[in-house]
This record gives sequence, structure tokens and C-alpha cells, in this order.
Amino acid sequence: MNPETTLRRTSLHAEHVRHGARLVPFAGWEMPVQYRGVMAEHAAVRTAAGLFDVSHMGELEVSGAQAEAFLDEMTPNNVSRLATGQAQYTALLTQAGTFVDDLLIYRLAAGRFLLVVNAANTAGDLAWIRDHVHGDVEVRDLSLEYALLAVQGPRAADILGRFLGKDLQHMGSFRFTMEPMDGATLLISRTGYTGEDGFEIYLPSAMAPSVWQRLLAEGEGDGLVPVGLGARDTLRLEASLPLYGQDIDTTRTPLEAGLSFIVKLKKGDFMGRETLARQKEEGVSHRLTGFTVTGRGIARPGHGVRVAGREVGIVTSGTHSPTLGRAIGMAYLPVAHGEPGTKLMIVIRGNEVEAEVVPLPFYRRPPG
Repeated sequence: MNPETTLRRTSLHAEHVRHGARLVPFAGWEMPVQYRGVMAEHAAVRTAAGLFDVSHMGELEVSGAQAEAFLDEMTPNNVSRLATGQAQYTALLTQAGTFVDDLLIYRLAAGRFLLVVNAANTAGDLAWIRDHVHGDVEVRDLSLEYALLAVQGPRAADILGRFLGKDLQHMGSFRFTMEPMDGATLLISRTGYTGEDGFEIYLPSAMAPSVWQRLLAEGEGDGLVPVGLGARDTLRLEASLPLYGQDIDTTRTPLEAGLSFIVKLKKGDFMGRETLARQKEEGVSHRLTGFTVTGRGIARPGHGVRVAGREVGIVTSGTHSPTLGRAIGMAYLPVAHGEPGTKLMIVIRGNEVEAEVVPLPFYRRPPG
């Protein structure tokens, strides 16, 4: 890294140091990659609960009489279907239908929306939106005002419910509530990036250290532990949740990425619709495909994927799955090579290692 580059720190930096985190550069921030270790933190989220600092994410507010119509033009999902108190996963797309970013949109009120974007893309997303804005629409960058915590795992609802003094068991997925605390208002949403049940907490940055400490104390008996970016990555890959810059980028469309559920062609015109409509009709040539490594080795981003000696793709994400006990990965493969059971070779350190196409996601949390 350039020694002149100054990494930003979240308001929880001192807490990470106090808990013995190993801090690393990530998207221009100094962030915890692990505390006790990736395997232990991963297991805690799958079996109990984990607490994440994701305050590096960007928050943009889009408001005004024409904000809803504008966001429907800019994104493929149907913003007009959002009720107040509801969120949706969607994307900013280029005219070619490829990703500028993936994001969450929260309807805070009529004509007022919160967009939560990837840390590395915040400035670019803000510029992209402002370059296209028109009509009665105001765009504000609120990223410095917010901290963002995530409580994820099967005990998350119990822990956070006790902390707030509120029953969260019946809150729907991708719903949120506004809760008063210490003179401020917290946005509590049933969302996350781990494949487990869980919640995300948007709150003023200055409050974050106190809330972090109190949550860990509240959840200690339930096994709540701080979790870093290392386990966040293994958890999201097991759940086949895409990572911008690896699995999705400006060269790929939602249909190629297996995210057709965010593409609402019938809603009317939107950025990239023409390309996506054509892909829908003709079919895509490549699709993001999951595989397990059946030989010895771990697939990593950038490794080649071969079929019958011919390279057919590149690994976008790959790791050892702590839950499944084997190596897993994803790659864009020709549709003809994407059927479950197809035999592949992953080129790991110059050696071909056997792998096999499997359905996605790799992991689904148990019902109930």
C-alpha cells in the first residue's frame, strides 16, 4: 500500500483494538479481519450469534416528490412496490445492463429513501446518481453520520429483542423499524449478508461504541462474539451471496449473476432494460455457477477453470467452507458446462484439481 494513503477508521476502532482484532486495509478503511479466528467466528454465527462492524458501508439519502420515479428509472427492481418500513435488494446498472453496484433501498417515508451501497463504491455511486438526477430529487451523502452494526445468527432475534425491549421474532425479512434510544433513533432492519437470520442496526456514529459494548454484554450468555471480515466472507460465500468486485462488476448483468429476481421487466423503462430484455429472451451465454473441489486444494479468485483441457472460466470467489468441510467456489461458466454434476478442473498453483458443479446456494439455514 502507498505509505501516503491514509486509511479511514470507523467509530468502533478502539473497540476492535480492545478485543484483539487483527486490522487490515479494506476498501480504504482499517477494518478487523478476525478476533479469535475465522473458523471460530464463522461457527459462532452459524450456531449462536456474531456482531459485525460494517460502518464502512455508504449511506445515501434520495428524497423529493419524484424520488420514487427516479429510483425506478435507475434500478431494475420495483421501487414503487416498497411500503414504508420495507427494504429491497437491487442494483445500479449501466445502460448496458451491467453492475455499477449492488445495494439495499429502504423506504423511510413517502418520497424519502435510504440507499446502502458498498464502501469502495460510495463516491462513484454518488457521482453516478447525481449525474443522472432530474426533477424534484435531492441526493445527500450521509455516510459519515451513520455507523452500521450487524447481529447475525440463530439467536440474533432474542439478543437484540432483549436489548431493545421489543419482540422482533415476528418482524418480516427485509422489513425495518425505527426505535428510539438515548435521544436518537435507530433503524433496525431484518437483513444481513451471512445466510443466517439477523439484523442490521443503523445508528449515529457517536453511539456505536456504547451500543457495541452493551450488545456484547447482553448476548454473552447466548454466545454472541465479535466477528471480522474473514468470517463475513466465508459466511456470505456459503450462502452464495455475491461480492462486488469479484462476483459482480461492470462486465456482468444480474441475469448472468443469477439475480433475475431483482429484474422487473414489466415495471416499465429503466437503465439497462433493453439489454436485459434481450438476454431474457435469448438466454445468457455464461452464468455464475457453483462448484465444490473434490480433489486436494482450495480454489481462490483468479484460478482458471477447465473442461476437457480447455479453459472455460475464472474463479470469482473460492474458500474452504467451515460448515460443509470442503472447498467451494463460484465462476462464470458457459451455460453448457453449468449443469450440476459437470466435472471441472481448477488450476491451483499450476496443477489441475478435480471439481464438480453443484446447485447454489451451497448452504441454506435450517427452517424454524
